[in-house]
Amino acid sequence: MSGGPADDGSGPEKAPADGDLSARLKRLETQLEGKRPSAGPDKLARTGTSGGSAPLGQAMRLSTEFIAGVIAGGILGYIVDHLFGSKPWGMIVLLMLGFVTGIYNVMRVSGFSTKKTEKDRR
Repeated sequence: MSGGPADDGSGPEKAPADGDLSARLKRLETQLEGKRPSAGPDKLARTGTSGGSAPLGQAMRLSTEFIAGVIAGGILGYIVDHLFGSKPWGMIVLLMLGFVTGIYNVMRVSGFSTKKTEKDRR
C-alpha cells in the first residue's frame, strides 16, 4: 500500500490521448449549448448587456441623467448670478430648468418620449 493515490492494484494507468480529450470536450460543449436557454434578441438589444445587472445599470443611468440635469442647472444659475448680479433669480430659474431637463432626459432614456434620437435607436 505504498504505491500512492493512483495505485489501486490494477496496474499502471495510461494518460488519455489529446485527441480523445478534445473530442470529449467538443461533445460536452454541444450538450451544454443544447441545454442552455437562449436569450431573445429583443432583451439583448434593449438593455445592451446580457448579465443580471442590467436593471441596476438602467437605474444608475436614469439617476445619473436626472442628477446631471439638476447639477448643471445649479452651476449655470450660480454663474449667471455671479456674472450679472441677479441673485437669487438666475439660480432659481436655471435650477428649475435643470430639473425639467433632468426629467426629460429620464423620460427619453427610459422610452416614454416618442421622439428618439439616432443614438438611442442603436
